Amino acid sequence: MAKSSSATAAAARSNKRKSRTGTLTLEEVKSLGRELLSSRAHLNHAPALLALLSPSAPLDLALEALISLQSFFVPLLPSIPSTSTAAAAAGDASSDPELVFRSWLRQLFDELVAALVDFSVSPQSDDAIRDVALDALMDFVKLGKDGKFQSAIYHKFLHAVVHAADSIDPLLELLGSKYIKYTDVCYFTYTSLDKIANSVGSKTNGSGKDAFQNGGAGLENRIVMLIHNIYNILAHLPVMDFQKESAFDMWSTVGLSSKGEKDSSKDSSATYIRKKLKLKFTKAWLSFLKLPLPLDVYKEVLASIHQNVIPSMSNPAILCDFLTRSYDIGGVISVMALSGLFILMTQHGLEYPKFYEKLYELLTPAVFMAKHRSVFLQLLDKCLKSSYLPAYLAAAFAKRLSRLALSVPPAGALIIIALIHNLLRRHPSINFLVHWEVDDNDSHAAGEASQLKKIGSDPFNNEEADPSKSGAMRSSLWEIDTLRHHYSPAVSRFVASLEEDLTVRAKTTEMKITDFSSGSYATVFRDEVRRRIKQVPLAFYRTTPTSLFQGSDFPGWTFGDQSNNTIETIAVGNEAIETEEATDSTPSKRLRVET
Repeated sequence: MAKSSSATAAAARSNKRKSRTGTLTLEEVKSLGRELLSSRAHLNHAPALLALLSPSAPLDLALEALISLQSFFVPLLPSIPSTSTAAAAAGDASSDPELVFRSWLRQLFDELVAALVDFSVSPQSDDAIRDVALDALMDFVKLGKDGKFQSAIYHKFLHAVVHAADSIDPLLELLGSKYIKYTDVCYFTYTSLDKIANSVGSKTNGSGKDAFQNGGAGLENRIVMLIHNIYNILAHLPVMDFQKESAFDMWSTVGLSSKGEKDSSKDSSATYIRKKLKLKFTKAWLSFLKLPLPLDVYKEVLASIHQNVIPSMSNPAILCDFLTRSYDIGGVISVMALSGLFILMTQHGLEYPKFYEKLYELLTPAVFMAKHRSVFLQLLDKCLKSSYLPAYLAAAFAKRLSRLALSVPPAGALIIIALIHNLLRRHPSINFLVHWEVDDNDSHAAGEASQLKKIGSDPFNNEEADPSKSGAMRSSLWEIDTLRHHYSPAVSRFVASLEEDLTVRAKTTEMKITDFSSGSYATVFRDEVRRRIKQVPLAFYRTTPTSLFQGSDFPGWTFGDQSNNTIETIAVGNEAIETEEATDSTPSKRLRVET
């Protein structure tokens, strides 16, 4: 993989620093730091100390130089001009000498910030100096002019983190343990990630599409790495609970305000902060979800979006395009998208005309072996709970599930029985699937009944994707009857629950799908082993058997020991049986002798 621009720039800065200084001892570095802090006459020590800030420099020297430079620049931060002002002063020979001096300080400060970012992100950095570098960097972010949050410095840091070629998990753990708990840090993290995600997105679509395609596999792999890093940062941010009234801790003095003056009473109110934070949260996630997510990231997002993203969005309905596209993909992606889509439909007024048709298609044997089957099956039960569900749709789901019971594992068959139990209880109009009653005077119904009696003439079409055309209303749940003879005792016993009259709601209760949705072969076996058996059949012998069969088991025949060569006669009725037993390995000869 080709080096990124940030990595190349870091290497150039490191080489530049090495050329500024020779070999220094720790005492000499400490002396340079003391002189720099004591008098303005020793300002030229700052470049010498900057030269020691390299991941490859000795650890003790780099730490001492970093601490000295941090102490030097902290009181100067309010008076250092912006980068644009410093660049203009450097190009104007007639500028005020004081402004030129402060512009020079700005240049040194920018080099220090770049070195701190390198220490924080570089995998070669020691944990101790990474910790100190991150603290110094966040101090500079906090102690800007008029106490406002230095978002430009923080954006440079996050940009380097996203573009890091190595794992960023240790750095994110360090950042999360110290600074992510502050509201303004989260706010500006979402702001920066929104910009970075939009920048990455421009490389994969629109004007940057050709460049992305021409870059080949190398650029494609790099885009995937950037998306992974953006998601890792988003995943490490705390889940915001905007329903609770709580105080917001700020890292900087000004907080979320983008102006230099102190916060007004409006800007510091919890309602205002909550509103701005939700807006930035929403923008960051929308920009991220527009990226071409790798399959592993796609699945992780769908698995947590209903818990970690939707409740914190300023307008959750804007996720409908993402979730409906995911739901239409099919397979496990559709199963995982159901949770978020269900929340949008039930809590935010989303209309999805083909929802039940797509849900019907998802009922395949693979669902009962999927990783997220527990959540899916619980949502399936909730989706089929409405009393306004048409009879043909309830019948189609009941029939589809009963057909699946013939091919799924025992744990899946238990869930299916529970689901059908709830369907029959909620929708009495489909109870005819369990018991057909035909009026002898109704020739049409009698004809259908006779048709059903024919072997293999089930009118239900399991391959039909449209529930209304599946023919479930003309079928029956004969598959449930076959479960009476299931090889798993748990299934054959549980199917008896469908024998009750489920139309009498007062005498029956709904099955809790949560009790069965996490089932597997292991749980079925464990429950069966723990089950107490009242009577255990035993085979009792008064004496130890000498052969597989006794003579009394097969009258007229005997199975003797081959080591003896004897013939014994057994009287059976009017016949006698003589058996000659061999002395070698030849089979025993059985002779039938008339008496």
